[in-house]
Amino acid sequence: MRSTMQETPLGIPTLLRFASTVYSGSQVHTVTADGLRTASFAEVGARTAQLAHALHDDLGIRGDQRVATFMWNNQEHLEAYFAVPSMGAVLHTLNIRLYPDQVTYIANHAEDKVVLVDGSLIPLLARVLPGFETVEHVVVVGAGDPAPLEAAGKQIHRYEDLLAGKPTTYDWPEFVETDAAAMCYTSGTTGNPKGVVYSHRSIYLHSMQVAMPQSFQLTEANQVLTIVPMFHAMAWGIPYAALMSGASLVMPDRFLQAPALVRAINEAKADFAGAVPTIWADVLNHLDATGEKIPTLQRAVVGGSAVPPALMQAFEERYGMRIIHAWGMTETSPLGCVSQPPAGTEGELAWSYRVTQGRFPAGVQARLAGPDGSIVPNDGEAVGELEVRGPWIAASYYRGEDPERFRDGWLRTGDVGTITPDGFLTLTDREKDVIKSGGEWISSVELENHLMAHPAVAEATVVGVPDPRWQERPLAAVVLREGAGATPEELREYLSGLIPKWQLPERWTFLASVPKTSVGKFDKKEVRRAYAAGELEVTVL
Repeated sequence: MRSTMQETPLGIPTLLRFASTVYSGSQVHTVTADGLRTASFAEVGARTAQLAHALHDDLGIRGDQRVATFMWNNQEHLEAYFAVPSMGAVLHTLNIRLYPDQVTYIANHAEDKVVLVDGSLIPLLARVLPGFETVEHVVVVGAGDPAPLEAAGKQIHRYEDLLAGKPTTYDWPEFVETDAAAMCYTSGTTGNPKGVVYSHRSIYLHSMQVAMPQSFQLTEANQVLTIVPMFHAMAWGIPYAALMSGASLVMPDRFLQAPALVRAINEAKADFAGAVPTIWADVLNHLDATGEKIPTLQRAVVGGSAVPPALMQAFEERYGMRIIHAWGMTETSPLGCVSQPPAGTEGELAWSYRVTQGRFPAGVQARLAGPDGSIVPNDGEAVGELEVRGPWIAASYYRGEDPERFRDGWLRTGDVGTITPDGFLTLTDREKDVIKSGGEWISSVELENHLMAHPAVAEATVVGVPDPRWQERPLAAVVLREGAGATPEELREYLSGLIPKWQLPERWTFLASVPKTSVGKFDKKEVRRAYAAGELEVTVL
């Protein structure tokens, strides 16, 4: 028996039509040097149609050709988020923070035809553009001298010139909901970056989950500061979920330092935000140093890496802002789970849930695999590699690369942890970062969280380094707060009451700052490299 239901495709054009009419008064605020630049959802919808006409009529985009963006978070990037997939093409967000050779590899691997570039990023793009083999057109968004781009031999256009005079409506084509809508590449910590291609269906379903009460709880009453880059895992799906729920957006553009973010929060009266932990550590330090407040900001979802509990407590106790832990990855669109405590839990019990990575929603199935591939129980104690599957989770990489990451229809995440019977995930480490000492595992994440709870420590990362007796031992790399002091002996003594003695690091180094990856995570690979090269001043206790 078949159902009697209509088979209307789930797609991004539906979101665009809905948001630009039903929620036409919701707004997109873009931060500028002179304050906020604001447009309504209705105005964004009209300009989205104009961009689609320009891409089709002037730049020759047809079918599923790829249109790349090399941009900050702003209104024009949002217009591309909707125009490109809605016209049937594929949006490809280029990560502006990757190494030049990786950016070139990605653009060629995806076969981009057009690149939209922020005027402020022209010097960065000019370094790599000559190597973009399939790109024919470059569109400059905003102010900026395009002269450095001309040597690459591409056709150069101005964004506003292309849109001028174009119709403000577009006859969005019909397509299959499983067709490609957008693509992102992994950050390439090992080997070349891998392409993840999202469908219209996956983005639509993911947007529904992002907006739900168990996740980000978005409504038209919200002002959402989207700090997580739009080139990183589709900005966690926030732009699409915002238009679905009517939530207004606050886009920080290139103004990502703590003082500018605090100013944007207060000017736009942002009440919700999303960013990686390092951003919030900087904001907290700025607030503590200046005495400024962020009274409207009630909630922030934090992902990308584990959030130190001390950071969560500091924001809640001193600024009344609740940090909500989440987990995901490029391959999961990226929402995997969000840590909303079960209804009715309070105090320490609620806190025990909040410091986990979160509970899996109905759309994400999860299991744990032991070292031999056998499935271990979700009992909150058994440890294994996390594997997931669901309608917004990748089944393969673009062009079928790295097939061993997928097993029997499940994505192997490379994260190691436990799952409770009621579906809460606690990650103990990345598979490649867990420290294997004398046949036992040491969680680098646990050590980092304890260290960053010390009042003298601003940042800390822990990596495994070779040891002749134990195979690996932890190296603690610490950044002290300005004006604070602490010795390795003091920090080791501090840890001695928190973890088993055999896990205490013997090797310590102090850094001016912890190296970061292109998406703001601690770059442990670089710390390990610097240690192996003898570039770090290490104290051995």
